Amino acid sequence: MRRIEHLASIAGDIGAIFRWLGILALAPFIVIVIFGEWQMIVPMAPVPILFFVLGYLLQRVRPNERHPKFSVALVGVAFTWLFAALIGAIPFLLGAQMSVTDSLFESMSGWTTSGFSVVPVIDDLPQTLVFWRSYTQWIGGIGIIAFGVAMHNRSAIALSRLYHSEGRPEEFMPSVIGTARRVWVVYLALTVAFTVLILFSGIPLWDSLNLVMVAISTGGFSNHDGGVLFYQNPVLEGMLIPVMIAGSLPIQVGILLYYGKFQSFLKSRVLHFITIATLIVSALVILNLHRNNGMPLSQAIREGVFCVVSSFTTTGFQNSDILLWAPVAVVLLTILMFIGTSLGSTGGGIKVNRLLLAYSALVWWFKRLFVGKNVKIPFRHEGVTYPESVSEVEIAKNMLIIFLYFSTCVAATVFALQVTTTSFTVYEVLFDVVSALSNVGLSVGYLTPASPLPIKWLFTFMMWIGRLEFVAVIALFIGLVKGFDAFEVR
Repeated sequence: MRRIEHLASIAGDIGAIFRWLGILALAPFIVIVIFGEWQMIVPMAPVPILFFVLGYLLQRVRPNERHPKFSVALVGVAFTWLFAALIGAIPFLLGAQMSVTDSLFESMSGWTTSGFSVVPVIDDLPQTLVFWRSYTQWIGGIGIIAFGVAMHNRSAIALSRLYHSEGRPEEFMPSVIGTARRVWVVYLALTVAFTVLILFSGIPLWDSLNLVMVAISTGGFSNHDGGVLFYQNPVLEGMLIPVMIAGSLPIQVGILLYYGKFQSFLKSRVLHFITIATLIVSALVILNLHRNNGMPLSQAIREGVFCVVSSFTTTGFQNSDILLWAPVAVVLLTILMFIGTSLGSTGGGIKVNRLLLAYSALVWWFKRLFVGKNVKIPFRHEGVTYPESVSEVEIAKNMLIIFLYFSTCVAATVFALQVTTTSFTVYEVLFDVVSALSNVGLSVGYLTPASPLPIKWLFTFMMWIGRLEFVAVIALFIGLVKGFDAFEVR
């Protein structure tokens, strides 16, 4: 009973988010009219209807608590993403006659911007479903909760906690609603601007729009079976690189540039790390492809740089058969996917910010080893000095996320190798596992439409927990099993 009372405290706000998702879900009907795909009305109709009905019912729930616990907000976020994936699977189930497993997989991959696909022949899909795949990635990239919060006309503790529970660290305006709205304005502006840019590569407007939607969201879905290679267009591949990079940077960066604060942008340690790491790994991969794979230098540069940027930004676009690459190049991409982009961006992975914090913590711990117990060494990170009590808590939380990512990658790889027989090597299976957990979508071919059911369910689960960075899903399971009072410190 107490569990229901706790959940009731956020039901109204989650209901409002679902109702806004219902409005968003009407967009595919414009595509139905444009392409005359009237047969898609029935497969698409349940989506906005279910979002509206669910939202209405949740908003009818009267909260028993004025201020919801943060753990309850985490559970609410986990539920929201799960139900979005379940409802979003209906068009694939009814419109493409896919199985329940494959439909949920495709939907989860869309909302979480993972980019893996189990559609047998993408070119046979109705254009409405092609758009629905891109559209779910575009919404999911910036965050379902972030959009819902942006549409609210009031501020509340529940909204703030839901917003931050989704993994949104930015808070650069007086209210969380103002922040969310500014994020969406920048996101929409970038989408429009890059769509116009990509048109200069010579591809049609429809393809340009879909590619930009999945690139700026670092999603990686494709309109065609051949992916980016379908176009055989080096100019397009070159133009997609800045779009992927833009999606991998915090939205706050776009706002800083808008206000002309270039110095603040250039001083970012995250930007420095991403730039240096991209240049170094690109050089290593190009050298490896040229020497070990015998590629012409021009081809090695084209495929190497594109795949490095795609993996580091966790976009998942692929212009090369990575299975044919030498092991060292595959491992380098695996590391980049594991690290991922930055906090506040649309990308996945453990995030560069956490890696830099872990490095600062390591230096701090070593310094403390060589001084007396009575000597206090302040912890400094990003030019800020933190009290010891705060430092140890934040470092512990940071290291916990990294540990969960690493241990899950290992456990999932072992599970995948245990439940099915495969000709793929351990590092190749690990590549696809990391790609799923970091919501990337790059693949050596291990995950296919013909993969066994246990593997598809494993990858579906990993895409979900990876997008929510574990904490919300863990809170969901603990809250349902032990109750939300289990989170209180006694």
